[in-house]
Amino acid sequence: MTAIGKSSAQFALRDPDIRMMLRVRADEEGAFEDLVNGFQQRLVGILRHIVNNREEAEDLAQEVFLRVFKSRKSYHPSARFGTWLFTIANNLALNHIRARKKKGAISLEACDSGIHQRISSDNRRNPTEQSPGKRLDHAELANVIRLAMSTLNERQRMAVALNKFEDMNYADIATIMGLTTKAVKSLLSRARASLREALKPYIQMHDSRNPAQESDEVKKEDS
Repeated sequence: MTAIGKSSAQFALRDPDIRMMLRVRADEEGAFEDLVNGFQQRLVGILRHIVNNREEAEDLAQEVFLRVFKSRKSYHPSARFGTWLFTIANNLALNHIRARKKKGAISLEACDSGIHQRISSDNRRNPTEQSPGKRLDHAELANVIRLAMSTLNERQRMAVALNKFEDMNYADIATIMGLTTKAVKSLLSRARASLREALKPYIQMHDSRNPAQESDEVKKEDS
């Protein structure tokens, strides 16, 4: 294995993902495949929330990995590996959205402009099947969350996705998005308020649980 510098070694001790990237940098056999396998689903999941299209998210993820591979020799860790990776993803996603808007392409966000009515009608249809005590299965809940996320703008979606699905703190999100931590807090606060409004029908249709349970669920959706 190629020798690594002192600072790289110190970061690697704290972050197993950095150790994996250092293996990629050293051109170890199978290292890049391990990296892709470890991050592909996570990356596609985040990007799908941003661009509102699975195929585009998969294409963007491939572009992210291509850029990682091309820049592997110049990689020197100065932060968590995930911060570096999702910075690349954020920049690519925003550029993709700008290009899509210039072309006048219709995104899922535009198609879902009636999101509040759709969530409400979906949950209230067939009341015998959608009783207040019935919990949505994983696929249904994922769809409700995806539709609610589509009501946010792209920066809000990125901040929420990183915070909720990658469990990133304000400082890491700020680094990825090129913002201050104060701006991230404000962005997340507005996004959470919008999500609570979009998810109201879901919450109302599941209000047979006690208030403490309902409060815990809302907090999980916001975290």
